[in-house]
Amino acid sequence: MAKGAREACGFMAGVSPGVKNRVLKEMAAALIKQRVFILRENKKDCQKAGAAKLSAAFIDRLRLSEKRIAGMSKSLLAISRLSDPVGQTLEVVKRPNGLRIHKVRVPIGVIAIIYESRPNVTSDCIGLCFKSANSVILRGGSDALNSNLAIYRVIKRVLRKHRFPEGVINIIRATQRSAIDELVKLNDYIDLVIPRGGEALVRRVVKLSRIPVIKHYKGICHVYVDEWADLNKAQSICFNAKVQRPGVCNAMESMLVHKDVAMRFLPGMVRQFKQAGVQIRGCALTQKITKGAVKRATDKDYRTEHLDLILSVKVVECLEEAIGHINSYGSHHSDAIVTDNYGAAMRFLRQVDSACVYVNASTRFTDGNQFGMGAEIGISTDKLHARGPMSLAELTTYKYMVFGDGQVRE
Repeated sequence: MAKGAREACGFMAGVSPGVKNRVLKEMAAALIKQRVFILRENKKDCQKAGAAKLSAAFIDRLRLSEKRIAGMSKSLLAISRLSDPVGQTLEVVKRPNGLRIHKVRVPIGVIAIIYESRPNVTSDCIGLCFKSANSVILRGGSDALNSNLAIYRVIKRVLRKHRFPEGVINIIRATQRSAIDELVKLNDYIDLVIPRGGEALVRRVVKLSRIPVIKHYKGICHVYVDEWADLNKAQSICFNAKVQRPGVCNAMESMLVHKDVAMRFLPGMVRQFKQAGVQIRGCALTQKITKGAVKRATDKDYRTEHLDLILSVKVVECLEEAIGHINSYGSHHSDAIVTDNYGAAMRFLRQVDSACVYVNASTRFTDGNQFGMGAEIGISTDKLHARGPMSLAELTTYKYMVFGDGQVRE
């Protein structure tokens, strides 16, 4: 499979943007046309997950609906409308000897994506890799095998219709962990590995891989309610960041509140969270302000990505303490400040060492689609070569194309 993917790279490098966009639109239409088939296969996975008593958050990530399939289709259409990065000239330098050096975006090559439980990742990754002219090898979680295979088969039929090489998109059906162990050692054929899933999966891939890996381990995201915050705005932002979809990596896991607004903010905020079923674990001062309505937080709570309706709360003395807490306990993913003080906002933006930093907005926007990228291949907390939501541009590298007229080096 990896050899076939490598061989397909040459073909993909010659496909025009117009052809890629037409095929992407056909893929989008095929998902809608075959939605009954996809939903039937997804139902098998959901029933199996229910029988295994997997968490509600896990099953939510797994379950497809007509609305979610429509969203997958819209993502492919959005990708088709994006500017094609392949062939884009980043820089031109003309040397005194007449050489013209062009720095040009090119595909990375073969990308292996290892992911868990979310079937929409299958179509998003295919669409992004196809548009950026990369070959892709997909290895989804065993819990979503039927769903992933259904989506893959629907899209594969479109590519076969247009006589694309088989190696352009690939999916590994084997569910054994040993398949991943083998995959990440194929550095002769695969250029990049992107693991999307729980921390244990990501650490396993990083440990075993002979191929460069781009990843984030977990999403311990914070919202800090500053002393200069509009508290109505803060309440709306914090509630959305925690409750709107708690089982994803950009949901808030810890809420920090300045001591000068804690008495006015926490009682109402805690009531709203509790009405939504959120379990709250707070520091001693949080417990005192809420009259014992919350459990005592431990150091471990502040370091845990719950992916559920569980929230850690801490009252802090100042902005500096909030920034220090986030940089120490966070995962460098997405963190927000709610404030009407420009200086505090800019200090937070500069000093919080995270891929995405927000002022007066929910962390839930850390998403390729929400950033106008059409979709995302994943979110990176690395600093090389991509950081934050990764889309088309992050799936390219560059080469130098040098034009001469007989120059030789003296």
